[in-house]
Amino acid sequence: MQIGFYFNQSRCTGCYTCTIACKDWHDIKDGSVHWRRVTPLEKGTYPDVSLSYISLSCNHCERPLCSEACPAGAITKREKDGVMVVDQAQCLGKDMCEMFCRQACPYEVPQFGTEENPKMQMCTLCLDRFLESKKPICVDACPMRALDAGPLDDLKRKYGDLKDVEGFVCSAATNPSIIFKKRY
Repeated sequence: MQIGFYFNQSRCTGCYTCTIACKDWHDIKDGSVHWRRVTPLEKGTYPDVSLSYISLSCNHCERPLCSEACPAGAITKREKDGVMVVDQAQCLGKDMCEMFCRQACPYEVPQFGTEENPKMQMCTLCLDRFLESKKPICVDACPMRALDAGPLDDLKRKYGDLKDVEGFVCSAATNPSIIFKKRY
């Protein structure tokens, strides 16, 4: 089984509640670290303009290049559910490994804080909540219900299997565990 995310681009209003809930739940005080990122997507020229958003975190890829690039083996993929986890004690830190994991990830997901020799961190799909049969905090916090998470096969049956939307290009090398509904 592979756990993944669903994002409905037509519902997201760019309120950033998902990112704030994530930072609060995981007690992330460093302003440079964003386990979930909301990016505004502006296009067009006046008077024909549009604004949409995309909310992304770790995509818990089928073939995680970040894990392959980690020289310490600190990033692993759980076999039973496909969730990516980081062993902070095993991570060499930004100063020692030169961010190989971040460079390998096509989505620049691995994050490093601003403290001395920070350790890599990223979305864990709120594994603590998942083990209690709860959704990730970003999903539960979204007031527009633009996010969902669960077994990828269930999400595909419920929402379809769209892998590319404005602001995101699916990497065939990694096969990210995320599906979308694009903005109309």
